[in-house]
Amino acid sequence: MTQLKEVYKVKATHTAFFTGGDVVWPDDGDVMLFQCGATVKVVDIDQGQVISSIDEEVDSKGFDDEIEEDSILTFTLSKDNNILVSAHKSKLFKMWLWKDKKLLKVWQSMHKVPVCKLTISSDCSQLATGATDASIRLWDLNNHACTHNLPVVDMQGVISILFFHENENTKLLFGAADDAVIRCWDVQKGLLHMTYRGHFSKVTGVIICDDNCRMISCSRDKVFFIWDIKTGRSLHTVPVYESLEALSVISDNITLPGHSKPLTKGTFVVVAGEKGTLKIWDATKIKELYVEQESLFSSGQDGFSIIKLLYCAARKRLAVVSSDHTIAILDVDNSLNVDKQLVGFSDDILDIVFIGEKQSHMAVATNSPNIKLYRSSNMDCQLLKGHTDLVISLATTRSNTSLFVSGSKDNSIRVWLLNSAGVVQCVATGCRHTASVSSVAFGCINSNLLVSASLDTTLKLWLLPKKLKHDYVDILNVKHTELAHDKDINGVCVSPNDKIIATASFDKTAKIWNANDLSLIGVLRGHRRGVWSVRFSPVDQVVLTTSADSTLKLWSLSDLSCLKTFEGHDSSVLRAEFLTRGLQIASTGGDGLVKLWCIKTSECVATFDEHDGKIWALSVSQDESELVTGGSDSKLLIWKDVTEETKTEATNKRQEYILQEQELSNLIHNKKLLPALKLALTLDHPATVLKIVNDVQQNKSKGFETAINDLDTAHKEALLKCASVWNTNTKTVQAAQIVISLLLNDLTSGKIHVDKSVMESILVFTERHFKRMTQLQQDLQILLYTSDIMQPRANS
Repeated sequence: MTQLKEVYKVKATHTAFFTGGDVVWPDDGDVMLFQCGATVKVVDIDQGQVISSIDEEVDSKGFDDEIEEDSILTFTLSKDNNILVSAHKSKLFKMWLWKDKKLLKVWQSMHKVPVCKLTISSDCSQLATGATDASIRLWDLNNHACTHNLPVVDMQGVISILFFHENENTKLLFGAADDAVIRCWDVQKGLLHMTYRGHFSKVTGVIICDDNCRMISCSRDKVFFIWDIKTGRSLHTVPVYESLEALSVISDNITLPGHSKPLTKGTFVVVAGEKGTLKIWDATKIKELYVEQESLFSSGQDGFSIIKLLYCAARKRLAVVSSDHTIAILDVDNSLNVDKQLVGFSDDILDIVFIGEKQSHMAVATNSPNIKLYRSSNMDCQLLKGHTDLVISLATTRSNTSLFVSGSKDNSIRVWLLNSAGVVQCVATGCRHTASVSSVAFGCINSNLLVSASLDTTLKLWLLPKKLKHDYVDILNVKHTELAHDKDINGVCVSPNDKIIATASFDKTAKIWNANDLSLIGVLRGHRRGVWSVRFSPVDQVVLTTSADSTLKLWSLSDLSCLKTFEGHDSSVLRAEFLTRGLQIASTGGDGLVKLWCIKTSECVATFDEHDGKIWALSVSQDESELVTGGSDSKLLIWKDVTEETKTEATNKRQEYILQEQELSNLIHNKKLLPALKLALTLDHPATVLKIVNDVQQNKSKGFETAINDLDTAHKEALLKCASVWNTNTKTVQAAQIVISLLLNDLTSGKIHVDKSVMESILVFTERHFKRMTQLQQDLQILLYTSDIMQPRANS
């Protein structure tokens, strides 16, 4: 009998860790620190995963959504890699021991505008802060006091460069802003020491050479300068014919492509910018050593600009950061080959497919012309370049898992092939659509059957070569074209026997086509709004559609009638897939929910809420043990089927519960009331807890107060909640007040916490009981007084 799936749990979460801003690579090279919203993410380079986050935890419970995020504007790391200082939107500075995630100090910025640059002196005694109004302040880190407001004569714009440098026992601070002038201040005197004029555009990078005599700077004016630090004179002006965004110095004894021998005895400078390619110069001989022929991140003129270069001497690796938040780590010892690629931010995830033997890789389409190919084992990423506009659809086939196709906003499709070495190359391309290719599909049996649908409302059947070669790109021709719908086509799929094709459109219909000649077989009408996707059942002659009317519909292929309608999503149902041999459906929607449906009962079996936005992408592994979802929140979630484990765990818990109940019964029967109290609280038996408390008081058992004090925090909180309920009834108020009095010290000292509503209930009913007891005492005194004054008369 087929086991229905009931529970999927998130196995792995891959979300944004770099949303723009600062990147720091500590000297040991094991981790990198990335600015991400209100946190600093620490990423393990080898694993390619976030291992910790540096942020201030919110103490209030249940009110996190009401607290505005205090975004980090910039951060810096000390030379000894221990102290991290961050500047925040709230105009606060925070100092951390970042490895321990320990907040050391918080103090107020004296800048009137946001701070954009920070730097710490080598002895960790001073902090320099630069703001967007070109003001620079010096701080004493020991006392967290501002010591200098440095003179910035004629300095204009946003501070772009700021760093300390020790020179001949003199501590210097270098800085630059939008006015293209590099300035140097004597920190001890707080005076301007030197100016370096020569650039005509914003200075984007400055480094000091190892000899402490020369300085190299780059700018968007398409040159870099080599300066004499002491005199402020320009030694060399080197044109590079592109706007430069970053530079770095790498160590000697390196082997570059095109060079047979390692390069030694020189200052080797790497520069990069708008073209997305690296250039390496010998700053001693003023000689260009290497020019990268192809961009690391894209191709041609549409390449992404490189915005940062970071060199780690311990690993001999060069990190290249692009403007689309992709980080490529190059092996300097191995001809600058890409050692690893990390994706800091994917924006919207639009589509996902598993590819390769045993689904070794995942291809992911995001808001980028590049397809991100992840290795499933360690999420190492490589970028597949070829499209010139955003890739919005992907598809593969079970007949050849190494083959997949992509559709793009550049109106083209590309066929890709994965080889045994894990390298993907484009083997075919087709450019016959006149608008964005919104959906693509292969045949299930025949991988040569390829169909595409577009926003130009046409459906195309392509002629795919029987044999595809890795070293050759075929130009695809169209076999048939059909004007399929009145509005944009959102989805297309091929039946399991490759005989029919289904399309979904914004015109509120889905259509069924003959796969041989694209002749129309039938139209599925019934949705009240546009249809997002369509899928064939793997076993039955039915087709599934999802719509913007928040429903899923199941249709019969024999008479084109609607068999079932599934309602449950609160907004558009964007994707759906069949599971469990066509007995179940997994769906995703604009409400950020993943829902699991049982077709036989038409009920939603489970709802999973882990996304924070629309879920555009849904993919199912061949054995259906895993789901992968992605959406507008930039989250890539891998879900694992844990139905069997959940049932086993539930059975074990039930058995354990029965045994504990029997043990509780035995303890009460044997009058072992105090041990029974803890077990009753564990089992959440408030009535039994009340009975035990009453029995203890009636029997006047010793050690009750000690037993209460020996309870752990969770049991004390549970007991206090029970007492708050008993306190509402006059019959059980005595037991409640005894428990409250015993727990009062823990409650006032903050050792135990309960909800505000529980405390309000305790206070209100306790006051009511106090007033009632006071009234009873008064009434009793009146009765006694009456009795006393009547007694003499009775005797007389």
